[in-house]
Amino acid sequence: MKNQWRGFFIQRRRFTIEFKQHVIQEAKEVGNAVQVARRHDINPKMLYHWIEQSEHTDWKTTDSSSKAVAANTPSPQEFRSLEGENKQLKELLGEKDLEVAVLRDLLKMQNPAYRTKLK
Repeated sequence: MKNQWRGFFIQRRRFTIEFKQHVIQEAKEVGNAVQVARRHDINPKMLYHWIEQSEHTDWKTTDSSSKAVAANTPSPQEFRSLEGENKQLKELLGEKDLEVAVLRDLLKMQNPAYRTKLK
């Protein structure tokens, strides 16, 4: 089945869930999704997308308590505290970088022959 021209634009095809499941099952049995896609006159990328979606349907049907372990999202209060901690650590890192730069300058002033870069 080819895309049908409708005026200036190509009309988008819609596929039933049964058709998608049939094609996915066939692709899994054959082991060659591109060949199955060509046989059914669909884009191979679309078939790969359908296969990927079908493999992740368990995530949709799993209860939220099981997902909480896999996808830990902090509460707004925890998020604010983490942001505060992140800000403090960035400031501390900036201070340490400044301290290292000052010490390097002092080392260069006391020993002018020492011009190598310290890392």
